[in-house]
Amino acid sequence: MEGNNDQQDVAQAAEKSKGRLVRVSDPRDVIIKPVVSEKSYGLIDENNKYTFLVKKTANKTQIKIAVEQIFGVKVTSVNTINRQGKRKRTRTGFGKRPDTKRAIVSLGGDDRIDIFGQIG
Repeated sequence: MEGNNDQQDVAQAAEKSKGRLVRVSDPRDVIIKPVVSEKSYGLIDENNKYTFLVKKTANKTQIKIAVEQIFGVKVTSVNTINRQGKRKRTRTGFGKRPDTKRAIVSLGGDDRIDIFGQIG
């Protein structure tokens, strides 16, 4: 029955996303990895917000569903950041690091994600 619940969550998200169809085949395809930095650690401690590197084409609804399914928590809000890749010099000329997208996910209540050990 749990698989049926996941399908209902996706269907409800599709209705909420202003008529656009939202498809999440596997939630682990949306979230790539957590961001490990001093700023992201500070957000966990102070505001119960977690930062993830996500797929560039993912929208906020897909990110919310993916976090809720993977970690079993209640997400209150999702903020996204599109970051341009830096231009880097090489021996043969110039190159460019890839563009990335980050998601800052706020959790409600006493929910915690234990991905960094006992931080939050």
